[in-house]
Amino acid sequence: MTPVQPAGALTLEEARHLQENLREPVRPGLSEAELDDVERRFGFRFAADHRTFLAAGVPIGDRWPDWRCGNSEQLRKRLAWPVDGVLYDIEHNGFWLPDWGTRPVGPEDAVREARRRLADVPQLVPVCGHRYLPGLPGTAGYPVLSVYQTDIIVYGCDLRDYLNREFATGGISTAPPDGPRYIPFWSRFID
Repeated sequence: MTPVQPAGALTLEEARHLQENLREPVRPGLSEAELDDVERRFGFRFAADHRTFLAAGVPIGDRWPDWRCGNSEQLRKRLAWPVDGVLYDIEHNGFWLPDWGTRPVGPEDAVREARRRLADVPQLVPVCGHRYLPGLPGTAGYPVLSVYQTDIIVYGCDLRDYLNREFATGGISTAPPDGPRYIPFWSRFID
């Protein structure tokens, strides 16, 4: 049974059309059972648009996560990259969010406290390279973020916009006039 897509969500037909613009080859898409298995094995959930994109086809190449045949350890590292980047900046660059209260004195204590606080932030799921989409199940229309430690910028107001901007020649932005949708925790870096 195919899940009901949120309003404005990427359709399978749109996803296939967008994949025609990719520079890398595309393998057949993941089935619902394969997508469910990936989520179970790695402990996250795909957003609805991301599921649709991967059901349409799985791009292959170094930049694209291979959810079907990829190395599990490498996929786990890619999933950990956003939080690990924040922790790196806490340990090495003195980063600390004011709403976390007083920063612990030692870097190890600061990292430990930050790790505790970061345990509840939305999981960012790799799309391509260091471009990430929040893994908020049943949702569509969240921005694709370029994540490098706490240097985080919007690369598309949603998956459709990102794919058009990054891969389509002369791609038309489908960005909403009021800007990208808010992602708990992560949007504070792009304000």
